[in-house]
Amino acid sequence: MRFGYDGAGFAGYARQPGKRTVEGEILRGASRRGIAPAPEALRLEVASRTDRGVHARANVLAISSERAGGPLLGALNSIAPDLWFDAAAPVPDGFRVRSARRRVYRYYEPREVARLAAYRRAARWFRGPVDARSFGRELPADRARPWEIGSVEVRRSAEFVLVEVAARSFAYGMVRKIVAALREYSEGRLTAAELQGAIRGERRLTLPLAEPDRLVLWRVELGVAWTHRSDRWGRSQRERGSSERRRAAVRAAILASIGPRRTSAGPSGR
Repeated sequence: MRFGYDGAGFAGYARQPGKRTVEGEILRGASRRGIAPAPEALRLEVASRTDRGVHARANVLAISSERAGGPLLGALNSIAPDLWFDAAAPVPDGFRVRSARRRVYRYYEPREVARLAAYRRAARWFRGPVDARSFGRELPADRARPWEIGSVEVRRSAEFVLVEVAARSFAYGMVRKIVAALREYSEGRLTAAELQGAIRGERRLTLPLAEPDRLVLWRVELGVAWTHRSDRWGRSQRERGSSERRRAAVRAAILASIGPRRTSAGPSGR
């Protein structure tokens, strides 16, 4: 199943006691709708476990069900308005979505804070093996951890600088730390020698994590031919999407109206 979600309302993908998560919502919803007799029977496996606040456009999961792809899509799309399923395909037992060929994440940086030329220059240094110790969390620090990064590409859209990072797999927090490294270099807090040295494993950097709410799991490449498809947005998803866009537009207008106002006063302010 190919699926997406708005990460704002979830404490990440993986189940956590007492918290609303994508996995927990799928398991509870599937049980309520009779997709499986019990959550354990679904044998749920996901390609990418995203962090709190991170969104997904096209994550992929494997699920065990007696239902055919079309009816299964319909049932899963009724679980929650901030979670949607748009494609399905039958796969044999033993198929592992964790063995995806490539995962691609996209990060949205506001154009007014991102220096495009500097981002592009630093992005080129990440091609090939990277010592992950400066760019991942919860990794042993006593030895180098070579990690193959497929590409880091930077391009400009109307409102954003888009940073797209591709690899077969990622360490915990890796995309957000790579974006933070581009940001630190762009703003002059990190030199080229320091960043290149960390990439080669000659030094260690303590990097912040870029904000999670700007990150989207853009696609997972599995080589699957999707045989069943559904509209990306069902009725509940469309209504929620429209409501969220209106809310964002109203908030932007209010912030603009209550912010500092220009006056015709001179330098003294009198």
